[in-house]
Amino acid sequence: MAKVTPALLRRPAAAEYLAVSAGIFDQMVRDGAMPRPRLFGSIKLWSIRDLDRAIEALPTDGEERSSTWDDV
Repeated sequence: MAKVTPALLRRPAAAEYLAVSAGIFDQMVRDGAMPRPRLFGSIKLWSIRDLDRAIEALPTDGEERSSTWDDV
């Protein structure tokens, strides 16, 4: 059976997807570097597509950060 890749991730999995701790992930969300979660009832979920877009918008080493997730 084929492995299914989830479209939405809970907070710990979203942090793991970015290879950072949950605390660093929370700070990135607060700073606008990562998107806010989507809500399914009271469950907070992060879209992999949203995360991928935010990752691509992160500055490269030596580049100044000029935008936040709100600007994307």
